[in-house]
Amino acid sequence: MPMTALAFPDISPIALQLGPIAIHWYGVGYIVGILFAWWYAKRLVSNDALWLAGQPRPQKLDIDDFVMWAAIGVVLGGRVGYILFYDLPRYLANPLDIFKVWEGGMSFHGGFLGTTLAMIFFARSRKIPVWTMFDVVAAGVPVALGLVRIANFINSELWGRPTDHSWGVIFPTGGPIPRHPSQLYEAFLEGFVLFIVLIVLIFAAKRLKRPGFIAGTFVFGYGLSRIAAEFFREPDAQIGYLAGNWLTMGMVLSVPMVLAGLAAMGWSLRKRMA
Repeated sequence: MPMTALAFPDISPIALQLGPIAIHWYGVGYIVGILFAWWYAKRLVSNDALWLAGQPRPQKLDIDDFVMWAAIGVVLGGRVGYILFYDLPRYLANPLDIFKVWEGGMSFHGGFLGTTLAMIFFARSRKIPVWTMFDVVAAGVPVALGLVRIANFINSELWGRPTDHSWGVIFPTGGPIPRHPSQLYEAFLEGFVLFIVLIVLIFAAKRLKRPGFIAGTFVFGYGLSRIAAEFFREPDAQIGYLAGNWLTMGMVLSVPMVLAGLAAMGWSLRKRMA
């Protein structure tokens, strides 16, 4: 082991073993993240100071009912997205592998699309403004992202490119060379930093009063953070680099998010406030 490398922490990927049932940190990250976003959204919709007088918004009961829709959108969208974006030939050759979710294989971009569709259908069914629904849900998502990225680190997966920096980590599944702990970079950018930015915009700048701005900031911030992290993250082996020694599928899928986020923020600021 190089003198500058850090040993991988001895943390079991299994958070809790209940007889034959193993609860993994990855699943815990998803569950805790969804529960936090649910609790946080209820706090936001019940705080009148954050909204214009008479501004239509989801109620606490709506948030309660949406939790199941969100969970289905995240899991189904994440799985389908991974299959389509990252490993389609494998699943075409072995269709039954689609159902082997315990082997891993989730895509944020797919989960994002799945949850977006769930929000649209749910908001329309309850006659809630769609952009306001986007804002309320997006506000708490960075916490879930941060937790899942930490779980990726514990699982020794999605590790970074080789590095000679002193904080390089020898991953059990990444060979004998030190690598960037890119999962932690993503947890910091997509999780902590983005969450703090949204807190400032919500509570200090009162941006929930402008539908679409918080959602746009989240989409823009995630896309920018993901592109930055991809420069340190090892691309999926079955895809590799799409061009040169730097362009990855994660970058390609994130560029539209950056543009869409900017467009949403611009539209929100131009829209006349009631």
